[in-house]
Amino acid sequence: MAVQRRGNVKSADTSTIEKKIKRGMAQRQASSYRGYSALLLALLCTCALLTWLWSVWTNDIMDTMVSRGEVLTQPRVFMVQCLEDYQKYKHFPGCTPTKCGRAVSDSVATTDEAQILKRIAERGLALGGSDGGASILDLHSGALSMGKKFVNIYSYFSDQIRDIFTEEDFELYRAMRGRIQKVIAETFGLDSSKLFLTKPTFFSRINSTSAKTTHDEYWHPHIDKVTYGSFDYTSLLYLTDYGVDFGGGRFIFMDPDSNRTVEPRAGQ
Repeated sequence: MAVQRRGNVKSADTSTIEKKIKRGMAQRQASSYRGYSALLLALLCTCALLTWLWSVWTNDIMDTMVSRGEVLTQPRVFMVQCLEDYQKYKHFPGCTPTKCGRAVSDSVATTDEAQILKRIAERGLALGGSDGGASILDLHSGALSMGKKFVNIYSYFSDQIRDIFTEEDFELYRAMRGRIQKVIAETFGLDSSKLFLTKPTFFSRINSTSAKTTHDEYWHPHIDKVTYGSFDYTSLLYLTDYGVDFGGGRFIFMDPDSNRTVEPRAGQ
């Protein structure tokens, strides 16, 4: 009987095992590559989906009504449907709106006039200022933000008022009030003589300081007619430029179909 050599059998077995190991490693590596490919594809699809959703979201919500670079030769007006609950308020012929809308105009104040009004506000606000992000100065009532409260600037600084504000300051302020009143009347088809200034009417300075009181939380969506009651029209005159003097702070008209954004500039 021939003698079998075990060494040759071992060598053959070892070779077979090595082949199986290599085959298994190759399969696992291929599976790993497929896994990485699937993960990469999933990430790319997710990024594409998020990009698309962002595009749709911004198109729906961030409709720019007026950009900062535009100069309007005529007021830009966008009419909206008046809400039914507006009928529950007392109406005054010639004053109460018969149509509702939003309007932006560049014909109320010149750049120089806006700068003068800004300096008037800065002189008054320098006497106080809120601890939070929103400070106001109301020349009609005398209200001035000071810390977490309000003081009457005319009684609190009675001896200094003549050095802070001049008669020319008040004349310009009255002229601006008259121009704004006229633009509102022309835009909404009203008799300007039947429009009267209500309160509050104030200069406002807003920064990024954290709110300390509810008065500092200026960013909440709101309806002035609901908030104040006496308001039929709200006007804002900007004294600084978006993107130059401040970031953020764009004005947004919120409507059911989209939000119309204004990038304000001085005199608008």
